[in-house]
Amino acid sequence: MNGRQTFGAPGRVREVTSLANPLVKEIKALQLKKHRDEQHAFVAEGLKLVIDALDLGWSIRTLVFAKSALGNPSVEKTAARTVASGGNVLEVPERILTAITRRDNPQAVLGVFTQRFMPLQDIHAADRDLWVALDRVRDPGNLGTIIRTVDAAGARGVILVGEATDPFSLETVRATMGSVFAVPIAKASQDAFLVWRKNFKGLVAGTHLEGTTDYRAVEFGNGPVLLMMGNEQQGLPEALARSCDALIRIPQAGRADSLNLAVATGIMLYEIRRNALPGATA
Repeated sequence: MNGRQTFGAPGRVREVTSLANPLVKEIKALQLKKHRDEQHAFVAEGLKLVIDALDLGWSIRTLVFAKSALGNPSVEKTAARTVASGGNVLEVPERILTAITRRDNPQAVLGVFTQRFMPLQDIHAADRDLWVALDRVRDPGNLGTIIRTVDAAGARGVILVGEATDPFSLETVRATMGSVFAVPIAKASQDAFLVWRKNFKGLVAGTHLEGTTDYRAVEFGNGPVLLMMGNEQQGLPEALARSCDALIRIPQAGRADSLNLAVATGIMLYEIRRNALPGATA
């Protein structure tokens, strides 16, 4: 298989009942990152997510829906949109959706979409822009929750630094609740990120166990802000910590000595919005 494969002849609607069908096998293979990378594709579950993705201009390759969804006007309209865009539509029994999603009670609709990354060099932050850089985030649930929170807080996007979990894995996409289609995602090696950071015209703040400034005491200003968050186990490495204008901490009042990465990122996003960016909805 290669990145140009189209999951069968485009613009067709067909009924499929066998897990051995080549189209089904190709979609099921997207459970593995190797195949997602080769195909530049990923799976999103749920009719609402598929409709939102189409409305936002994402390219759909294949729409799969359960036979039980036949006659649903929204499903039929989405199928028509898929065919009109050159994609395939598969009508399948629920057991095929179960195999693809690894869920006993799968959603009645899923879509196969082309991956989309924003080139790092295309990020030119303006006043009041807020970006989040995540160093080697490993947990799909954390990454998905952060993408969803970035969307909710009105931040501009996420930059994945180093070897991070796949933002287009089934688990991550689920955790985003559809925000993966609304939030630009860039990825870069640590070295490439540090080169880009030198030209970032704004405040770079990172959370760090050795941070001396309470997160509520930082004056973020009205320029761009880059929030840098470290790996779940190790935090920010020295090279990234040195590149920050401010190293900050979130105080711990109880016995816990750290917060979950997604929770800490959410706290910081809303504090930055409250503190520095008047006119935001937070």
